[in-house]
Parts: sequence; C-alpha cells; structure tokens
Amino acid sequence: MTLRQADRKAVKPREDAVSRETATPVTGGRAERRRAAQAAAKRGGRRGRRAAPAAPAAQEPAPTSRVAARRAARARKESAGVIASRITGEAFITLGVLMLLFVAYQLWWTNVLALNEAGGAANNLQQEWDKGGEDDKRAAGVFSPGQGFAIMYIPKLDVKVPIAEGISKHEVLDRGMVGHYGEGKLKTAMPWDKRGNFAVAGHRNTHGEPFRYINRLVQGDKIVVETRSRFYTYEMESILPQTSPSNVGVLGPVPPGSGFTKPGRYITLTTCTPEFTSTYRMIVWGKMVEERPRSKGKPDALVS
Repeated sequence: MTLRQADRKAVKPREDAVSRETATPVTGGRAERRRAAQAAAKRGGRRGRRAAPAAPAAQEPAPTSRVAARRAARARKESAGVIASRITGEAFITLGVLMLLFVAYQLWWTNVLALNEAGGAANNLQQEWDKGGEDDKRAAGVFSPGQGFAIMYIPKLDVKVPIAEGISKHEVLDRGMVGHYGEGKLKTAMPWDKRGNFAVAGHRNTHGEPFRYINRLVQGDKIVVETRSRFYTYEMESILPQTSPSNVGVLGPVPPGSGFTKPGRYITLTTCTPEFTSTYRMIVWGKMVEERPRSKGKPDALVS
C-alpha cells in the first residue's frame, strides 16, 4: 500500500463521520422533517457566516500648505475688474430706470397735470363770465402775463383750451394753455380788433399738447374763440408744414404764404414740428367768418 492510499484511508473515516452527522435520518411526520431541515440550514449559516470587513476609516484631508491656502484665498476674492464691471452694470441699470421714469413723466404725467390745470382755468373763466360785467375789450398786452382771457375750441380735434397772455413756457405753455403773442416785436392783434392777425402758440407734444393734431385741419374747418362777451369763428384757410423758428413774418398782419392778399381779421396757430422736437415750426392760418354775442348762444360750429 502506498503512502497516498494510506492517506486516503485515514481521511475516509473522518468524511464518513461528518456525512453521518449531517445526514442523520429524520424520523417522524412532515412537520418534524421541516423543523429538522430548518435547523440544519441554521447550522450551515452559522458555519458559513463571516464577519463583514470593517469600513475603512475616513481619510483626513491632506494638510494644505501656506502657499496653497494663499492661492485659494486669492481665488475666493473678486478681482478689482470684476467689482468695477459689476458697479458699472448696476449704474447702467439705474440710469435706464431713471430714463424710463423721465420719459413716462414727459409723455404722460405732464399731460395729466397740464390738462387738469387748463381745464380748471377754462371753467373758472366761464363761471366768471356768467356772472356778468362790462365788456372786457382790452388792447393787446394789457392783460398780465399768464392771465387767461379767452377759450379756444377746435371742434374737429375735440380741443377746448384757455388762451392766456404771453408765450412764456413756464407761465403759459407748460400749464397746458395756448399763449397769445402780445409782447414786444411779436405783438399781434386781439380777436375784437377790426383788423389784424390774432396769433397764438401751443405745445404739440407733452404738457397738454393742445396743438398736436393741427396738421389734420383742412380748408373750411372751424376754429372758435370765446371771450367774456362774444364768440369769434374762424375758418381754416391754409397751412405751412415747416418753417424756421426765426420766421416771424408768419405773425404779420398779412402773413406771406398764407394766401391772404389784403388786411383782414385773421388767426395764426403756431407749434413745433416734427413731433417731439422743436427744430421747426408748423403754421396754420384762418380767417374770421362770424362774430357773435354770447347772449345769442353758441355758434353753429359748437352745437352741430
């Protein structure tokens, strides 16, 4: 017998002993066999169970050197250029908001304020006139600057606006009123004068913009001026779409380019053009066709 055969014989009894231990027959019913199987499974689980390997300990971060720490600190700090660009951006945003507010003020709020003030002035004039009193036919320039003395109606444009003495931007035009050229070299006639050119100015945009659409007037359209005692009705005659602000000839007794050839009772409306600029002036001329006492009621142009 060789050494290998002897080893095999020595090992075989041990294997037989283990097999007899694990393969012990189970007697009894089905329930007993089930319990025996579960017990055997538990013994096998205990033998095969091994302790789970311990989780590796968390590694501590490597200590940062002073140079690396300084670099990280510099990276966290914003550069001067970044700060400057941020401040510049915020300044532009603020400026944009302020510009929008200014535009809204100019295009909307000034109209609200001026229309409210002009409407109140017109109502006050009419209430004063209704109380009676003597005819107030004063010469041009006698009324104090900014003093209202008449009301203008342009029925086609649904305009009703008070007329005040002078063309001061602050005292008259920016308050939503129409201003009469009644001072100095620009002095023009009054509606009740027997001859002459009654010339007025008004804003085309902002501050009530009473003359915004006078370019839509055509020949024959009515312009009515109401005073304490009378209504004066004019018919639109002609228009000069654009001229220089220095062209004061348009205010003359017989304005060149108006189509009038002899002295009469005329009206001149002046305003800025193009819209939202004051580069040039637009001129509209008309001639008087009716003078009517207020005691006889409104003219046809205001009741039709």
